Amino acid sequence: MADHRALISNPADLKPSTAWNETVWAYTSEEELVDHTTKARLCVATLLPFKDKQPDWDGFTKSVRWMQQCAAHYGVEMVFVLNADTGYIFDLSNELYAEVLKRFRAEFPEQRFITGITARGAENDTAFKAERYWPLLDIAQEHANCEMMIMTSKLLNTLENEPRRDAYFQIAEHLIRPGIAHALEPSFVPWATPFDPWLFHEIALHPTYVGGKVSTLDEPHFHYWAAMCKGLNLPFSPHSGDDYGIATAIKLGLPLLIGAGVSACPLICAARDMWLLDSVADKKFKTGTGRFDTRVYKLFEAFQSFEDLVFRLDDRMSASPYKHSTAHVLHQLGLIDSPEAHPDCKDLRGVNEAQRMTEAMRRPKRLAKKLGIPLFGE
Repeated sequence: MADHRALISNPADLKPSTAWNETVWAYTSEEELVDHTTKARLCVATLLPFKDKQPDWDGFTKSVRWMQQCAAHYGVEMVFVLNADTGYIFDLSNELYAEVLKRFRAEFPEQRFITGITARGAENDTAFKAERYWPLLDIAQEHANCEMMIMTSKLLNTLENEPRRDAYFQIAEHLIRPGIAHALEPSFVPWATPFDPWLFHEIALHPTYVGGKVSTLDEPHFHYWAAMCKGLNLPFSPHSGDDYGIATAIKLGLPLLIGAGVSACPLICAARDMWLLDSVADKKFKTGTGRFDTRVYKLFEAFQSFEDLVFRLDDRMSASPYKHSTAHVLHQLGLIDSPEAHPDCKDLRGVNEAQRMTEAMRRPKRLAKKLGIPLFGE
């Protein structure tokens, strides 16, 4: 008879060296985690559009209002993620970073946002310095009704688990707003590594970090996070950053924090609502059967086939040019004037991207029409 390994289920048994495959949370089925009653928030990684090499502020505002309409139609809580990768954080000056927040708050005074925070001026450092995060934190924390997404940086990411934990805690000492811990996906930078279970558990228990965002290509770390948080009733909200597996977060009743929340906004809002049972008070469009709308399975397929093309890997095995694809989608939807990227951005698609996005949108547009989903180029 085959031997069965004893799996860790008590967090007291976790060590900094523990791997996920040594824990019970790596073997929890999706069926055990399914939730048809929670309409979790959608955090949309908002594109900063450009026109003639300058920010297109009118297009920025117009696209935000469009996403707000989508959320309102389906009763979805929406939070806008500013100055993250879709907002070209790694290409923004501190001045433009600050201007994005000021303009957003002036235009949308009651709207909650999350803003990306990363290290500044660490190019010649040889060791991690938490104070490299202070410049953007100081800018962002002038605002209220917001959360700080602590994005990893190379010197933070390459620390061993215990000093890495200490680094996140050191950053937390500077936070006066809620923090989101961001495990940067390796499809964007080759040195990125997700959190191991001990590190994740430590961060999840820190009172300043109310949630985290993870996305990976090869191993279901969001699923592991969800299983641990549910199994241990942790006061921490896992947000899926997995643009390749959007449906998983919807099925689990957990938040999404994704660039696809922009390009597929009305589809994802609709799916959030369709997945809920009729008995849920927040469900806007009921089936009249007491059940959920099983047509959502085809919607999952349609927006995933779309986003697989938006987030397709380039010759470097990187999905980073998705920003440029997203600009093409918003341009085709008539929300922005130009599909330009930030003038300093090197993550660009080819000259035929407009045609590729036209093709990518055919199936989701067809299904949106069939299901009566508005605001998607009808």
